[in-house]
Amino acid sequence: MESTAITGNRPAEGLLGRRAAMVLGGAALAGLAFGSRANAQSATVTDTDILNFALNLEYLEAQFYTLATTGMTIDQIGIGITSGSGAAGGTVTVKSNPLVPFTTTLLQQFAAEQALEEQNHVKFLRTALGSNAVAMPNIDLMNSFNALAQAAGLGSSFDPFASETNFLLGAFIFEDVGVTAYSGAAGLISSSAYLDKAAGILAVEAYHAGSIRLRIFQAGQAAMDASAKIAAARASLDGTGNDDIGVGLSGGAATIVDADDNAIAYSRTTSQVLKIVYGGGASGGAFFPNGLNGNIK
Repeated sequence: MESTAITGNRPAEGLLGRRAAMVLGGAALAGLAFGSRANAQSATVTDTDILNFALNLEYLEAQFYTLATTGMTIDQIGIGITSGSGAAGGTVTVKSNPLVPFTTTLLQQFAAEQALEEQNHVKFLRTALGSNAVAMPNIDLMNSFNALAQAAGLGSSFDPFASETNFLLGAFIFEDVGVTAYSGAAGLISSSAYLDKAAGILAVEAYHAGSIRLRIFQAGQAAMDASAKIAAARASLDGTGNDDIGVGLSGGAATIVDADDNAIAYSRTTSQVLKIVYGGGASGGAFFPNGLNGNIK
């Protein structure tokens, strides 16, 4: 088994109990996504670089969903996190007992599917990359949320594992960013075989994002307000100001799909995605306290 640490303990905060916690789910979760990282996306990157960039993000998503649904990390259930050449994988910082207390059977089953598919993405990319696969970097699913909650002035902590609604808001930030990352990276892939597979993963991430956004819509106004704050923060902090929309209503129609006026999904460059996952750090921070592994970081 790879060496992955589950560390830390903090009070769980139920989001539905207070409106401020709902806002935290929006602003702070969005905040964890953004910073001042200015690493320019280069057209000279290789397909291996792009796939490893994606693998870093898939490690993050797979760990989040697997911890939420099983209480275990992906290496604890037998999925590799070492590099293709055998270098050790990083650790996961997360509260003790991160299993989400699901009360809705259908949501629990949906979350289990999300976990399985993100695990499969990790396994697929590791197999495709072979000896070139990077190891999982250190991932933080606790301090990142706490620090960004404080930065937003919305309290000292946010626990995405504390309740079903907290879980949905945590998933919301991951899935929308994942869709834009795959969409933005597609144009950099030169191999038609890799491009075909990346398009397939993009489709699955879009299914995930749409499903999460629908559940937020069904959760009611407070959840939708939180999603709007997430979207506004993402758009502002990635430097565009206009590449994201929250879940809500516009002209009597729902805004479950995160797309532009032409109904085309938004894209982000690798640099913009790094602004999200580093939370303001120059070479790491937030979800990836020591940065990503690979050439794009």
